Amino acid sequence: MNAEKKLIVAWLTVFAAVLFWSGYQPYDYLTWVLEVAPAVIGLFLLAVTYKRFKFTGLAYWLILIFSIVLMIGGHYTYARVPLFNWVKEVFDLSRNHYDRMGHILQGFVPAIVTRELLIRTSPLAKSKWLFFIVVSICLAISASYELVEWCAALVNDTAAEAFLGTQGDVWDTQADMALALAGAITAMLILSKTHDRQLAMKGHLQKNTPNNFAEK
Repeated sequence: MNAEKKLIVAWLTVFAAVLFWSGYQPYDYLTWVLEVAPAVIGLFLLAVTYKRFKFTGLAYWLILIFSIVLMIGGHYTYARVPLFNWVKEVFDLSRNHYDRMGHILQGFVPAIVTRELLIRTSPLAKSKWLFFIVVSICLAISASYELVEWCAALVNDTAAEAFLGTQGDVWDTQADMALALAGAITAMLILSKTHDRQLAMKGHLQKNTPNNFAEK
């Protein structure tokens, strides 16, 4: 078994193990389905496109981390994750902040995935607009997810509170989108050079080619 296959097996093993754990006696099965669905759909898309479009290792591992966060949130619901309840009590916080971390990653991880898609499939590899466009797409994804949450809550009142996870915050939607925006900007600022090196190693980007705002 070569190195690539070993990494695939390791990735899938971790994903499957966390998924099965997450699905074992979750707090609410409907909420679990809603929260875990993006991770499962993402796995399906990665699988069917793998031979035609292989992402960098950085993108794959970030996707796995985000998937794990979704599955943990699906098991407990975002307002009841035990570790963050402990943090809430220790620091006398007003809410469980696990969902806040999740929304930061909702911008952070798609930023690298979107960046790679644009660099490899569009003329934007050398464009000064790459940074802005990636961040804008990530903000749009976050806003779209908030709309999905809203629609799901309208359809099923029972799962609304657990799925939305507002925890009494009337500005929860705006805060979630702001954190996703911050996550996308942070990813672009701190990971672009590492991402470029991996793209260059795979022949998708010329070395030393400045292609985002962070490197200007």
